Amino acid sequence: MAAFPHSPNQTFRRLRGRQSPAEFAAMVRRAAKEIGETVSCDARYIGRVESGEIRCPNYAYERVFLHMFPGRTLADLGFSPREVVRGRSAQRSAPFTHKESDVLRRAFMAGGSATVAAATIGFTLLGDTRRLPSRAGESEAAAVEEAVRQIRLLDDRHGADALYRKAAEPLRTAYALLDAGASRQSTEDRLHAGAGELAISVGWLAHDSGRFDDARSHYAEALATARVSGDAGLEAHAFSNMAFLARDCGRPRESVRAAQAGRRAARSLGSPRLLSLLALREAGGWAGLADRKACEEALTRAHTEFSRGTAAADPEWMSFFGEAELESLESRCWAALGEYARAARHARRAADLQDPHFARNVALYTAELADDLARAGAPDEAAWAGGRVLDLLTEVQSTRIRSMLSGTARVLVPHQRSPRVAAFLTRHATV
Repeated sequence: MAAFPHSPNQTFRRLRGRQSPAEFAAMVRRAAKEIGETVSCDARYIGRVESGEIRCPNYAYERVFLHMFPGRTLADLGFSPREVVRGRSAQRSAPFTHKESDVLRRAFMAGGSATVAAATIGFTLLGDTRRLPSRAGESEAAAVEEAVRQIRLLDDRHGADALYRKAAEPLRTAYALLDAGASRQSTEDRLHAGAGELAISVGWLAHDSGRFDDARSHYAEALATARVSGDAGLEAHAFSNMAFLARDCGRPRESVRAAQAGRRAARSLGSPRLLSLLALREAGGWAGLADRKACEEALTRAHTEFSRGTAAADPEWMSFFGEAELESLESRCWAALGEYARAARHARRAADLQDPHFARNVALYTAELADDLARAGAPDEAAWAGGRVLDLLTEVQSTRIRSMLSGTARVLVPHQRSPRVAAFLTRHATV
């Protein structure tokens, strides 16, 4: 297969100005919301555009970019004509084209249901494993990367429960592509990174839907892929999720060790935000061990690294990690240490700061707030917050969130003489 060199898109780079790729990606997501589009733009996508790897955006991104820069054409933004890009793609025998990407996007949006959307992921995006090419090319690597983005996007909107089973299909395909081999080393590197990130994404869906053994297996698969390919970023991501899982499984010491291993892997990557997240993972483990001093030291490191701001080296998958997530993870530390009023303050801040577009996280942070308030002796406020979570669960499917809310309901049973608490408990029981 012929190699096609990328020409950097200097025009698009100038339009970004002094903003970091992550900051500009956030602007793109906000612009998409303004016109009712759904894109999972992040720093890595911006990097691919500016490097020239994306010579023409798909239709969703086209509409967003033209909305952001009114009066300009795609050519004015430094992109190549779509017909030229498609002509080149046709020479690659690619199963994943711009047209298919737009069809998939519309399928996700038209269904209105996470179940319908999940059903399209496997074979539409990556194809039937019985029809895989003899050697993987750039288009197959791009399809694996896009599968990761779509799964993350759907999880942000709907939660994991309806997605997990179907999301396993593209994961199998990704590893089948790795087994088939690639035509170039750069393509094989992309496939390793993409397959590893896909394993983590599927592992997270298992994690969030209460399938802890499955999650552990998928995270271990991602870690093995990282070690084989020498990918420190993927290794740090796998350890971060393994630390999170260990905390949820009641293995705090394992959580600490996994977070520390992730920090070692991440040291050379140049991403303070990644180091901040790993410090928060470690803090959660220390809190589980009731080691307040070590927990506070890790929280201090987390805030110090977070204050350094975003960087071009921030991984694509970290688009979820902002101030709201930092507040949420800190709230979990104080809750584990039994300081529920303090935990509630951080959980409330997390819920207030979270973009409403990410319905799953809004529901999660509000569920954390409800539980903290219930245990802090504020039953009426807890019932109010629990009611908000029940509203969100009409569109979010997450076993983890439902389990948290059930625990809150049990704590509130002694306070059921309160009309607000009684109303919440009755509604929770029916749901």
